[in-house]
Amino acid sequence: MARVKYNSKDVTTLGRLIKSEALGEGNTGMLLVANTGVNRIVYKCMPFKNITSVNKMVYQKGNFEGVNTKLFNAPVNSKIKGLAKKGLNYWRGKPAVNALYFQNPGKSKNCKNRFWGKLSGRYKNHCFYNPDKLIGCGL
Repeated sequence: MARVKYNSKDVTTLGRLIKSEALGEGNTGMLLVANTGVNRIVYKCMPFKNITSVNKMVYQKGNFEGVNTKLFNAPVNSKIKGLAKKGLNYWRGKPAVNALYFQNPGKSKNCKNRFWGKLSGRYKNHCFYNPDKLIGCGL
């Protein structure tokens, strides 16, 4: 059973996001970004209370730098669509199991302990952050 309702356009849109945000991090990095994005749809607390679809999540104002890149608008291949679909359907992995935010501080820079929540861990260049309160949020 899918974690969220989606259609083929949503698969492509999420694929564009994970490609533009984490292509250099490999399959696992892109899945972790998908996990974080899908959590934002599942999450039922502010500031994601009204995020009810992939489209609303990806295009929520000021949330993802990747949507403003050429890579985001480039075609998405079947491999990346498969990763997006896997994230929409069931995939969750550490450190993004409950993450709602991620940040890429760069290769040689440390993750902040807090960034819109507390640090849950790092994968390659991305730092993932859990909300302060999981109870009542639907994660």
